[in-house]
Order: sequence, then C-alpha cells, then structure tokens
Amino acid sequence: MDGNAHFRPKTDWHLSEKHHMAIPWQDLVREEDRPAKEASLQERAAVVGRVGIILLSCGTGAWRVREAMDTVARVLGLTCSADIGLVSLEYTCFSATHHYSQVLALPTSGVNTDKLDRMERFVHQFAEQYADQPIREIHLALGRIQRRSGNYSFVIGGLAAALACSAFVFLLGGGPVEMLCAFIGAGIGNLIRGFMIKKHMTTLACVGVGVAAACLSYVAVFQSLVAVFNVAPQHEAGYIGAMLFVIPGFPFITSMLDISKLDMRSGIERLAYATMITTVAALVGWLFALLVHSQPGNFLPLGLSPWLLAVCRVGASFCGVYGFSIMFNSPQKMAITAGLVGAVANTLRLELVDLTALPPAAAAFFGALTAGLLASLINRYQGFPRISLTVPSIVIMVPGLYIYRGVYAIGTNAIATGALWLTRAVLIIMFLPMGLFLARLILDKKWRQSD
Repeated sequence: MDGNAHFRPKTDWHLSEKHHMAIPWQDLVREEDRPAKEASLQERAAVVGRVGIILLSCGTGAWRVREAMDTVARVLGLTCSADIGLVSLEYTCFSATHHYSQVLALPTSGVNTDKLDRMERFVHQFAEQYADQPIREIHLALGRIQRRSGNYSFVIGGLAAALACSAFVFLLGGGPVEMLCAFIGAGIGNLIRGFMIKKHMTTLACVGVGVAAACLSYVAVFQSLVAVFNVAPQHEAGYIGAMLFVIPGFPFITSMLDISKLDMRSGIERLAYATMITTVAALVGWLFALLVHSQPGNFLPLGLSPWLLAVCRVGASFCGVYGFSIMFNSPQKMAITAGLVGAVANTLRLELVDLTALPPAAAAFFGALTAGLLASLINRYQGFPRISLTVPSIVIMVPGLYIYRGVYAIGTNAIATGALWLTRAVLIIMFLPMGLFLARLILDKKWRQSD
C-alpha cells in the first residue's frame, strides 16, 4: 500500500460488528466534487475493488471479475493486477508514481444472476456514464446494485425448486408419482433452506437441513399415497430427485472454466466448495435412506413412444431450467430465455444417448456446446451474461443421480459399484465445461487470448 497518503478518518466513522466486517465505502470518499478520473489513487482503486467484489458475490468466475476490474481501471487511468478466489480477492492498482493494494473478502458464496446482469451493464457503461462523475456518485450507484434484494421471496424460491426437481425427476425416468412427491419434497426442502439462508445460517447447515427436510417430505407424501391409493413401492426411488435443488451448478461450471484459463486458485477453491456441498448432500441422503430403509433403485418404465417422450423432454427441460433460473434470481425474461436454451440443449443430449451410440459423457459435451453457442448468440443481441443462461441449462445435465448412487453404494460397502457410478459422474461433469469452453473459444475473441 502507498504509505504517503491515507484516507482521513471521519468523526462519524462506525465500525462493523459483523465477523466479515462491512466496508463503509462512501465514508472513504475525500474529494466529493472532483470527477472520478481526477480523484486520488486510493479512491479510484477503491472503485475498482468494489466492482470486483460485487461481481464475485454474484457467483461469476475469476476471468469475468478480472475483466470487469481491468475495464474500470483503464477508464480511471490505472493498471490493475488481481488474484481472485472463491470469496476473496487481492489486488493492486498502479498509477504513474504510486501503487495501492487492498484485500477484500465475502462472508459466503452465492449466486445472483440479476445483480450480475446489472453489474455487467454498469461496467459496459462506465466510460460513458460514470467516469466524469464524482466518486461518491459512483459509490451510490454501486450501493444501489449491491443492496438490491432478491426478485423473489423464499416461498417463490421453494416453488421454483419444486418445479425444477419434479422436471428433473421426469428427465431421469420418473413418472407422475415421483414427480408429485419430488415437487412437494423439494419445495419444502428449499423453502426451509431459503429461510435459513435469510437468517444467515452457515452453508453446510442450510444444505444438510434442506436435504433432510426434502427427503422426509418426499417419504411422507409417498407413504400417504401408498396408504390411500395403494401406489407401488417402487416409486420410492424418486426421493433422490427431491434433493437435487442443492446441486452447486455455478461453482462446478465456473471452477473448470477458471482452471481452463489458468486461474488455478479460483478454480480449485470453487471445485472444493462444489465438492463439499455435493458430498454433504449425498451423505445426508444416504443416512436418510438407512433410517427409512430406502434404496436408489431404477424407475418404473413410462411406456411412452419415442416421439411423445421427446416432446415431454422439451417441456420438462424448459421447466427444469426455468426453475433453476428463478432460484438464481434471474428476471423473468432471462429465466424464460435460459429455459428455451435448456430445452434445446438438454433434449439434444438425451436424444443423442437414446438414438445414437454416443456415451452419456460425449452427449453431455454436445449438449453443453449447444447451450454455450446459443447463449453467446443471445448475448450479442440481448446482452444477458452468458453464464446466466448457460449454467441453469447445464445444471440439469449434472448427474446428481449418479453421484448419489455412487455414495450410497460406497456407504453399503459396494466399493466397485460406487466407483463405477462416480466415474461415470466425473466424466459427465468434466465434459460439461469443456463444451462451454469450446463455445466461448469459437465466439468470444477475448476468451481465446492468454495475455
């Protein structure tokens, strides 16, 4: 940090009581009337850092965060060098004569595609609309974005999870019984998880309690159907679908994209985070299965013709991706667009598996490639962030069923069977970001460069 100049303390300075202390950005402004380009090094660097940490809080990858920081830094006449992780970033801004460093951190990782879209538009408009404004006005604009609450209540989030997971169950091979039970189970599970998140409960507790509530709700509804309508016991296998709302799609996908761009710190941290969430969810589901004597068996055949099955897959893929988009706080237009992308890409993936000799991993690659190409084309005309369209489309391709069956088999000492399921899951998970990477390589000039 430059030792020759510091922010002047203010008499109304208030210290945060939070464990991750909140930064009073606007209180750091000294020259309130000078245009941003003429502000001090510290004030200009603080704007660069705040842009980066807000984008990081939205769940986007390190490459996009750095690109946004660089864009703002250039407009402000600075050179920026940043090291970015999952919930923290360290950066230094250089001027002609001095340099200034900061370390910023988030209390937790999350996803907010609406805020991501607004931040990307802010960055694109920065040179024209904000560069000549006072620093305080820029912080006011950033503060409005940062303080935006979600577009939906956690009740709507529960309904979105219910819709996504019931569609997910159908795409896995389940029928109306499994879909109904998964709808109620996932809805209750994500409702409880959303309430806990609103109370700022720790991540693992939210995941564990949410999965347990989803599984318990599924079994309660299923046993009621058995008692009243004499439903076949084989339908209990759908409880797996009720807990798929916790799949960490954003960190899974962005981890591999970051690694592909040699942002190793961010990529490895995101991969570790996604693995932790998935492991906790699978273990909670396994413990639940032991308690109620359930097992992840095969779904009963639906008996649909190939054409009717394809049509149903289009509708289910749209509903699933749309539901996940709402969970990620996408506005309606963005969520519908993502749903259309997912309907095309995921249906293509499933039909390739059924109609060709392609293994599921290779089909996942072509499905992800299709989603990436469509998202890049839409980005050119609508301006939606690519990742806000691709990740919801890809989440529904993540083999949550394979992962759970692998953990379940290992937990019951069927090590070879568990290793087989997990290997299949890893192959698919590896191919999904590869498809997105190739799409970006084809249609994004900046992504091709390694400078």
